[in-house]
Amino acid sequence: MTRSVGTLTRADLAETINRKLGFSRAESLDLVEAILTHMCEAMSSGENVKISGFGSFVLRDKKERIGRNPKTGVEVPITPRRVMTFRASQLLKERIAKG
Repeated sequence: MTRSVGTLTRADLAETINRKLGFSRAESLDLVEAILTHMCEAMSSGENVKISGFGSFVLRDKKERIGRNPKTGVEVPITPRRVMTFRASQLLKERIAKG
């Protein structure tokens, strides 16, 4: 598989599906897009996404708070917002640690 250095892309995922499962390139890319679309739709509707053995994409609602401009020291309000965090599974952490 030819990969861009340091980054795994949608095309890389589709190529792996193409080689390992034998789907056409177009079918492989459609499958990757369908999975990502489903994940995005779930998170847009407020659901967390858990992929066993990989990790969880967790949504958190942050309240309004006061922040500070580090250059000027001026306090500014930070608006409430929803953020997404990723928590790696223990299995993924172990695989990464092995290198």
